[in-house]
Amino acid sequence: MTKLQAVSTDKAPKAIGPYSQALIAGHEVWTSGQIGLDPVTGELVAGGTEAETRRVLANLDAVLSAAGVTRADVIRCTVYVVDLKDFGLVNGLYGEFFGEHRPARSTVQVAALPKGARVEIDAVARHS
Repeated sequence: MTKLQAVSTDKAPKAIGPYSQALIAGHEVWTSGQIGLDPVTGELVAGGTEAETRRVLANLDAVLSAAGVTRADVIRCTVYVVDLKDFGLVNGLYGEFFGEHRPARSTVQVAALPKGARVEIDAVARHS
């Protein structure tokens, strides 16, 4: 059986519940969903969906880095948005973040996210 290794970094927000920022399981990294929390203050960033999405992606990058992988190792993401009207904006920022790399992805509209966030993204990445 594969031993699970918890991942933690102060460059991303601390978990706000009983979970890890990510787990390494064999050759995979499974991140918890990241919302637009400032890792220093623990508060949701101001500036609406664009600012939140940029912070979400920065937080995701920090967790991936702490796990010893990069965004180029990401094989799957799930994007959660409170309003699908924000999809174009979120999708554009997501595309900038990943560049030419194109992980598999699902995007779903949800009724609500923690702390009133408008966007959350989780990822699965390959790990050597």
